[in-house]
Amino acid sequence: MVAKAVRRLPVSERRLLQPGPVAAQRFESFEGRGRQLEFMLQPGLSINEAIARPLLAANIRTATLQIEGGAFAPLHYLMPALSTDSVHAAWYSDQYSPPDETHLERGNVTFGERDGAPFIHCHAIWNEADGTRNAGHILPYETIVSQPVRAMAWGVDNIAMISEPDAETGFTLFHPVQRSLPEMDVSGSRMIFARVAPNEDILGALEAICLKHDIKKAVVRGSIGSLIGARYEDGSIVDDVATEVFVLEGLVDSSTIATRMKIAMVDTRGAITQGLIKRGENPVCITFEICLEETV
Repeated sequence: MVAKAVRRLPVSERRLLQPGPVAAQRFESFEGRGRQLEFMLQPGLSINEAIARPLLAANIRTATLQIEGGAFAPLHYLMPALSTDSVHAAWYSDQYSPPDETHLERGNVTFGERDGAPFIHCHAIWNEADGTRNAGHILPYETIVSQPVRAMAWGVDNIAMISEPDAETGFTLFHPVQRSLPEMDVSGSRMIFARVAPNEDILGALEAICLKHDIKKAVVRGSIGSLIGARYEDGSIVDDVATEVFVLEGLVDSSTIATRMKIAMVDTRGAITQGLIKRGENPVCITFEICLEETV
């Protein structure tokens, strides 16, 4: 499963020229009081519907999730790919549809809305029937849950994650929108939903988001996006333009002393890597959807 190599940006540049005007605001973020919900994705439903039903029943319209275990049949997915046109900085591969049942290892999901309807964005790792381990962007309507999948969700009431056309990248992307003034209920922890724009160092952006909201420390919940390759703390390197990423764990310290984030990534060649990433050396490719929960 190798994406078509149409053009490759010199890795040394570590920056992608996007087709539209560079937005002055390099991240968007809003805060609310978070709620946590644990449930199972039920077989026979699309992954989009299996996630939307319990969240909407709990009156949660914006959330980030971790999912693990269970299976899909069929599974349909895309991998990151180099651009096949003269417009986009990166693109998607053709659709892959492995035969038989595919067992989920781990993934993250952003839950919000597109065109007024519930919509998810999911990156994950799984094991196919022939033993092949793959990763990528799961298609929300075409992929059907075949065995129950465990889900942990963190959501808010007063922020919408809306999937809309983005002028800078030419993609349709999730971004947060304030639904109303932050609610007066202080029973939940402070939670931030954010979107980071292209070419921003992801760890630096997390710290800037916390500084904006006067949060000293935060745990990264869920969260998915793309990076221009990767530079890991153990010295390993992914030299690529487009990747699909989800966060395994993360802790943000706005004093910049102890910020850490561990990711899982698949590149355009289908290689899967994971580990702690370096500060200042991991710029966003197209977008990164982030959820931060304040901690002490």
